Order: sequence, then C-alpha cells, then structure tokens
Amino acid sequence: MRWLSSLQVRLALTVGIGVSILWLMTAFITAATINKEMNEVFDNALAETAQHVLPLAIQEVFQRQADNTEQLISTLREGEEFLTYVVRNDEGQVLLRSHDADVCNFPPYEDSGFVQTPTHRLYYDSALAGDFNIAVAEPLDHRAEVSFETQMALGLPLFVLLPLTLGGIWYLVRLMLRPLRGLRAELSTRNGNDLTPVNTNGLPNEITPVVDAVNAVFTRLQRTLEAERSFASNAAHELRTPVAAALVQTQRLMVETDEDDTRKRATDIELSLKRLNRMSERLMQMARAEGASLRTNTKVDLGLVLKMVVDELSYSDDANQLVLDLPDQPVMSNVDADIFAIMVRNLLENALRHGSNLAPVDIKMRLNDKPHASISLHIANEGPVVPQEVLNNLRHRFFRNHSNSKGSGLGLAIVHTIINGIGGSIETLSPAVGRQDGFEINLLFDEV
Repeated sequence: MRWLSSLQVRLALTVGIGVSILWLMTAFITAATINKEMNEVFDNALAETAQHVLPLAIQEVFQRQADNTEQLISTLREGEEFLTYVVRNDEGQVLLRSHDADVCNFPPYEDSGFVQTPTHRLYYDSALAGDFNIAVAEPLDHRAEVSFETQMALGLPLFVLLPLTLGGIWYLVRLMLRPLRGLRAELSTRNGNDLTPVNTNGLPNEITPVVDAVNAVFTRLQRTLEAERSFASNAAHELRTPVAAALVQTQRLMVETDEDDTRKRATDIELSLKRLNRMSERLMQMARAEGASLRTNTKVDLGLVLKMVVDELSYSDDANQLVLDLPDQPVMSNVDADIFAIMVRNLLENALRHGSNLAPVDIKMRLNDKPHASISLHIANEGPVVPQEVLNNLRHRFFRNHSNSKGSGLGLAIVHTIINGIGGSIETLSPAVGRQDGFEINLLFDEV
C-alpha cells in the first residue's frame, strides 16, 4: 500500500470517489423522480382514457336499442395495444371491450379509482348512477420496460462519462502537482555540497512557506559548514609553521646529541611530528574538497595530471612500483586539476603504504563512450584481503583498519568527498579482480 502515501494518489482518489458518489446519488434521485413522474403520467392516461371512452360506449349501447350482447371494438391498424378496456353494466355483463382485452385480467367493478393486480394497473369509473362502468388496464411489464429503458438512457452516459471524469481528475491533479515534482527532482539531484536556496518561482502558495523554511535551514547549515571548514583549514594551516619548526629542532637535536636515549626519544618525536604534519595536510585537503568548486569552466587533460602525480611519487619509489596505463588520446575534463591531483595522490599513497613492497601498483585510466562520455580510473595493488565490513567503513573519517596504521584515516574519506562532489561513483573490491588477494578501487565520473 505504499502508493497510498502519494499526495497525488490521495487527491485523485478523494476527489474521484467524491465525484463518483455525488454522480451516483444524483442518478438514483433522478431515476426515482422520473419513475414517480412516469407513473403519474401513466395513471393520468388511464383515467383520461376511461373518461373519454365511457360516454362513447354508453352512446353505442343505447344506439343498439338495449342489446346487451358483447361487442368487440376493432382497430384501424394492427399493433400492440398497451391500454385495453372493458365496459360492463351493473350486473357485471361485458358490453364492450377493446380487441386485445382479456376479460380475465379485469376484476369485477367495486368502486371508482385505481386497482393493481400482479400483472396490470387498472382504473375504474362509472356513469348513470352505476348502471355502466369501465375498466382501463395497462400491463405492468410495459411500465417496467419503459422505466428500464429510461434508466438505461440515463445511466449509460454516466458510465461513459464517469471514467472520463476520473481520468480528467487524475490529469488535473498531476498537472497541478507538477511544481512539486520539479521541486522533488531538483532536491534529489543535489549532493551534500549544494546548499544554495531552492527556487520558489511557480510553486503554490501552500508550498512556498515550506520551501522558505528549507532555504532557511540550508542557509544556517551553509554558515555552520563554512565555519567548520574555515576552522579546520585555518587550524591546519597555522599548525604547519610550528610543526615544521619543531621538526627542524628535533632533527637538529638528533644530529647534535651523542646520547642514545636522547636520540631515540628525538626519533619518536620526529615520527609524531611528521604524522601531525600529514594530518594537517589532509585536513586542509578535506576542507578544500568540501568547500571548493570541484569543476571549472575550462577543460584540462587529466591524464597529464595523473602522470605528474605518478612521476612525483616515483622519486620515493625505489622499487618502481607505480605502473601507469593511459589512453592514447588526451583525457579532457572540466574537473578541477588540483582537486583531481589531491584525489589520485591519496589513492596512490594508500596503495603504496598498504600494498606489498615488491608488487607493482597498477594504474589504468580509460575513456568510455557508453552509455555516455565518462572517465574511469582503476588502481589495484597486492596485499592481504580486506574484510567486507572494513571495506564498508573505509569512507568514514579517521577510520583505520589497524590501530597502528601509519595513515591518517582521511585519505579515502577525501576521495569519497571529491568523487561525490563531481557526481561520480566509487567501488572498492578485495580481493582485486582476477586475483586471490589485493585491493582494487574503481572510480567513474562524467567528463563534463
């Protein structure tokens, strides 16, 4: 019953059912009124027929000079006779009757007025102090047939128009809710970095206050996020100078001291300061990824950017672990070059840090035409298999597979932030495709 949660379905059903019930009630009331009026017309026809025929019948009897034999009145044309009549004297003897009249259907005269039998509706009247009486009958089947035909003539258009009305209601409700569907589509395409106000043009007055409230929340959230990013970026930036100075002093102490214990403690301090330096650098990268525009108006060759990052890392790669595979043509995209460099540098540093020291790190970039122009980046390295629950948590900030890991726990979080910001997708696999161990990460994003 999930479809009942739709406002469009609720409105269409409510209005449609309401209109249907109203139409049916109107049809029933109209049919009942028509039946009542038709019965009155038929009864009036019976009475008028009796009042017109009886004087003529009496005159006919007198002209026969008191001949009380039954006389059958013939018609000019053959046809079904709906109104039949019988004229009797005060002794109940039939003097005249219409050609289709069956005397068995005419009970004896008792009093003037209407009488109904199981098969007929009759009207009785008398004249000359009751010496003559007439009974005019109409079959009930005829009335039922006329009533049925009238109701069908009334109901058939209703059954045709009712589906058209329901369809029209559905279309109008859908048309009126088009701005809401546009609002839903606009909000569904936004990512976490897009907190710009929602356009209220064309929205109904009932929805505009809701959107205004959402925009107010977006504004407050934008200010909060900007303050957090600014704090993280400024704090990381301000830490770089004192950390670098402390690192220089520590390294100088390591050179100048002759005591082994002092040199060991200085070495530990150096490692901690280097880790703090890496952490501050990652924090600045995270602030950049969350706050900056990840796409630009100009295109750059991402293949060239990737090659520059690989060449830079290769200076510290004595085993020549980075194996780069680029397409023959340039990989042009409007993704910001610095942002892309930050992303691939984090991926490659993770691959070098957590992979096997002797096995190569395979890097492959490709251009895809189907289903639309996109760029894929595959990075795979050897190493122990990473459990699935660990793979699911790698995108979280400060998450490390092992507590003694050398990383900051921000590398893949930065990558996830960037790939989501440019509208791409990321896939992590372990073991790597075609291997029994290792780790593979696949990125896919549009050129523009």
